[in-house]
Amino acid sequence: MESFLVSVAVCCAAVLLDALVGEPRRWHPLVGFGRLVTSVECCLNRAPGRPGLSLLLGTVAVVVLVMPAVLLMLFAEAVLTGWWLVLIQTLVLCLALSLRGLVEHGRAVAQPLARGDLPAAQEQVSRIVSRRASELDEAGVANAAAESMLENGADAVFASLFWFLVAGAPGVVLHRLVNTLDAMWGYRNDRFEGFGKAAARLDDLLNWIPARLTALTYALLGDTRLALQCWRRQAPTWESPNAGPVMAAGAGALGVVLGGAAPYGSGVKHRPVLGSGVMPTAATVEASIELVRKGVICWLVTLGILAMVVAWL
Repeated sequence: MESFLVSVAVCCAAVLLDALVGEPRRWHPLVGFGRLVTSVECCLNRAPGRPGLSLLLGTVAVVVLVMPAVLLMLFAEAVLTGWWLVLIQTLVLCLALSLRGLVEHGRAVAQPLARGDLPAAQEQVSRIVSRRASELDEAGVANAAAESMLENGADAVFASLFWFLVAGAPGVVLHRLVNTLDAMWGYRNDRFEGFGKAAARLDDLLNWIPARLTALTYALLGDTRLALQCWRRQAPTWESPNAGPVMAAGAGALGVVLGGAAPYGSGVKHRPVLGSGVMPTAATVEASIELVRKGVICWLVTLGILAMVVAWL
């Protein structure tokens, strides 16, 4: 009972700290982890034409990269007590959340797009999506940015809160590192089809419940009926089992059309249409940001009420 109250307090403190400070401009742990991931992949991804061996090597890579940090967090939670433990948990959760960073990246796209500066908007959106941004028109830029806000809100923000409540700092670290591996290796091409499969499947497993809680949150805070309809009908058509519910519900909640054809390095990818309503604009990007922010407030308020009920009981 007491541990739940402390966990809720840490969630609130981490969100507040992120809002005040944001991501470190230098020496961010995930940036260093990304460099390490690249080095390990260069060493171990040596059998792209042999699916079985490639899968084995990819699984070994996941364990080597993720388990030391998870074990370190388990050790920290075992030996630290009181305010030192709360401080470490708050810092770890704050670094994983990146809510302020999400808002900054989204607005960096929305603001030039709103004033008609398409080249600047294309340049900014290229920093958060893997599409060929130079080939996107205004609607395409808004589409890409809004999708990124909705999906990354689920992956970074809501999933981090969920896994902290379930498994503390070790759970947050496990999820965030696996999610980073999936972002770097989860491609269905010759290089990563086998090697990245373990990271991709583990990420799907870890995000299954948080994604659906996020989709429900989006639905409740927007056009609920349309969001639930889009979730039920359109999410199964999406390639990702977790991004589908999140983006379908988010698009329905906002009353916009997302998905559709998008240019990538390998060519134009024809994706299912998500949502219903108007085409996306700069206002859609802002609305998707607000949907994530309101969702976080909703979660914290709900957790606060539960904490008071627990304390009263």
